[in-house]
Amino acid sequence: GQGTGEVVNTRRTQAATALGDSVGDCTWMDPSHSAVMGKEKTEAEEEALLAGAKVPAEPPQEDWGRKSIVTLALTILTSSQGLLIAASKAQDVRYDYSVTSANCTVEVVKMIMSLAALTKVWKSEGVNEDNRLSTSWGELCVYPVPAALYLVKNLLQYYIFLYVDPPSYQILKNLNIISTGILYRVFLKKKLSGVQWSALLLLALGCTIAQLTTGSDQVLSTPFMGLVLAIVMAILSGAAGVYTELIMKKRPQRNVNVQNVYLYMFGVIFNVFAIFLYDYAAVFGNGFFHGYNTIVCVMILNHALSGIAVSLVMKYADNIVKVYSTSVAMILTTLVSIPLFGFQLTLPFVLGTSVVSVAVYLHYQSKLMK
Repeated sequence: GQGTGEVVNTRRTQAATALGDSVGDCTWMDPSHSAVMGKEKTEAEEEALLAGAKVPAEPPQEDWGRKSIVTLALTILTSSQGLLIAASKAQDVRYDYSVTSANCTVEVVKMIMSLAALTKVWKSEGVNEDNRLSTSWGELCVYPVPAALYLVKNLLQYYIFLYVDPPSYQILKNLNIISTGILYRVFLKKKLSGVQWSALLLLALGCTIAQLTTGSDQVLSTPFMGLVLAIVMAILSGAAGVYTELIMKKRPQRNVNVQNVYLYMFGVIFNVFAIFLYDYAAVFGNGFFHGYNTIVCVMILNHALSGIAVSLVMKYADNIVKVYSTSVAMILTTLVSIPLFGFQLTLPFVLGTSVVSVAVYLHYQSKLMK
């Protein structure tokens, strides 16, 4: 009787206090909700706390300004990447500069950017176990694998433009979603939902439709070698991404700038080896920066900033931003290629692009709903 009533009253008082503290901590809430604080609690909220349930808090107001800037930056970088590589070709047939030299320069620029960001972290947080560069071979030995995969994939990125135009490249680039999904299932044991598998099939279908030709004896507009390079690039990109995620999960508290420095350091080393093996005469005979012009320098900066932009998306936005950026980038690349490279829109390309956009949206939307 009386003892039970006191217990209930005590629990109600504790529940009200807990609710007041939880609401009081949410300094982002609108002043109109201040009436919820203190004694004015609804019976539903008190009963929920008495039952051990958490009262859902309102989500903080999103920083749409920052998210919009990041989305716009990623879209511009993604859409201009293929355009700049295509524009850097001399007379639209070959490269006057060494692609291994350009790729090595990209890795150096990315490493410098990561070191600069890490220096800023040291100034604000100080040097600790998670952001110091000193390490052991046990930690370093995992980075050569993704660095080597990215090396081959990035070099193939230049050669594929000898066979495809920028819009086709932007479409075929989405094949890495398929390889990533399959490799996730095999190596990370992550199950894909039915919607995701359907999205992957739609993606493959959209890429195929976009490459169909009309009024020609050829079935596909892209040469066979171009398709082979696109598939190999997709597999390498997926493998590098999955392996990098395995590294991140091995020590998640490690500062991302430190991990980037390690990755880019091996990238520079492997690119130097590639120069000695394949381009020694061209690079050391003509000079490391031979053939560099304004377009090549902008292209190198674009490649470096693209890696930084992805990190910003993961920090300040969400996965759905990738969907918007990818879809808009395909459209922008196509529109810009019409006056610059004389690209002609075809019905299969328009339909294929639409199918790919829907497939990418379904794939990432399904991930968000998990």
